[in-house]
Amino acid sequence: MKNMDFLCIFALPMAATKDILLENIRSGAPLSLGDRVRLTLFLCGPAILAQLASVLLEFIDAAMVGSLGAGPAASIGLVSTSTWLCSGFCIALSQGFSVQVAHRIGAGDFAGARAVLRQGLTVVTAFSMLLGIAAASISGLLPGWLGGEAAICGDASAYFRTYSLFLPAMQLGFFCSNMLQCSGEMKLPSILYILMCILDVIFNFFLIFSTREVSLAGLSFMMPGAGMGVRGAALGTGIAEALGALAGLYFLLLRRKDLAIVHEKGSFLPDRYCMGKAWSITGPLWLQNVVMRGAYVASTLIVAPLGAVAIAANSFAIIAESFCYMPGYGTADAATTLVGQSLGAGRKDLARGFTRVTVSLGTGMMVALAVVMYFAAEAIMGLLSSDPEVVALGARCLRLEAFAEAGYAISIVAGGCCTGAGDTKVPTAMNFVSIWLARIGLAVILTPHLGLMGYWIAMCIELNVRGILYLIRIRGTRWMDHKLIGEESR
Repeated sequence: MKNMDFLCIFALPMAATKDILLENIRSGAPLSLGDRVRLTLFLCGPAILAQLASVLLEFIDAAMVGSLGAGPAASIGLVSTSTWLCSGFCIALSQGFSVQVAHRIGAGDFAGARAVLRQGLTVVTAFSMLLGIAAASISGLLPGWLGGEAAICGDASAYFRTYSLFLPAMQLGFFCSNMLQCSGEMKLPSILYILMCILDVIFNFFLIFSTREVSLAGLSFMMPGAGMGVRGAALGTGIAEALGALAGLYFLLLRRKDLAIVHEKGSFLPDRYCMGKAWSITGPLWLQNVVMRGAYVASTLIVAPLGAVAIAANSFAIIAESFCYMPGYGTADAATTLVGQSLGAGRKDLARGFTRVTVSLGTGMMVALAVVMYFAAEAIMGLLSSDPEVVALGARCLRLEAFAEAGYAISIVAGGCCTGAGDTKVPTAMNFVSIWLARIGLAVILTPHLGLMGYWIAMCIELNVRGILYLIRIRGTRWMDHKLIGEESR
């Protein structure tokens, strides 16, 4: 990096500089290494905050429910992989449309971007309602299918049923966030997620716990509460997500100048071309979701026989680790936008430059947090559970997983670059080989002999294998050859 580039990374006001640099992508103006680093930091900073807020939603639920004991915590942990499966379908569907919007914005085709937005809004709303109904209908049977103990199945069913009813709100929240981010607006989604966290804390405080006596500043008074336990956690989060989705829709459809559709006539009915391009992205991502989340469900079957302590420790350790990889996912969101807009503008060289920058930054941040996670493992777990057995076992898992964060970071950010290019088929195949052969295959062998640590050893090995596969993929150029818009859009 040139010295002058390095010194001026933060020299200009953030908002003005970001808009200028994004316009330079569309106009064909050159962007130096310093410009690419600067723009990546401007975009990934708010995206990381959004990821942090999203993780905090899970952390808050887990910590509040964890205070009730290992049983309620295990009931949420039992169905957590199934909730990830549902949310994965919602995220993938949103990306099928948001990546198209990123390419059209990069090509300067804002009318086409708004047309994709309208069609996407119709499709994601209809899909999420159907998914919510389907998920709610199996909520009573799911914990038994996953091998849960009878003592926790009732709470697990109640949690998943309540979660299912709010899937449309979650879907719309993902859709608004992805659309805003692909246009270069990263700050607003992070603000909305932070507000959702605050609301989640408030709702959970009154919904999870029963009416109890509270002492504050020497004064004692009765604090009202619904006493809904784990179902209250799902309800509180769902209400917070619904309010966040409404706010997101308001800003996306009415206030965002380049995407606002309120003053423009256009059809909300999906057309063949838009749906075809959306399916070329979403279809493989859905398969990838089944491959990945299906493996997580399989891992639940492997871990469930180990008992409530192991289930709770596994669930809490995964949530705790998520603080380590949130910079990776935030940087991946920025990478999807930057690569998508660069390729929409017909600039493969710039897309490759952003790939190098985002993968390097994301990996560096996750490795730094992995060091913190290693040394603070017990303290982190102590925030989630008061059970000493759960804390000790979870801390051992976190220390082991610290050695996988570099490979995991590469796969996360490189995956965001591939998604921005519309390259989802080959990554899906790579993820299948990695997670089913390396992780599940090794876990089946190691877990019966080493307990929960056997599963986490398998996970650590697999994440490093996945990182190597993604490095090999992005070294070439074929992943950037997917055409999502016609030449007339440029």
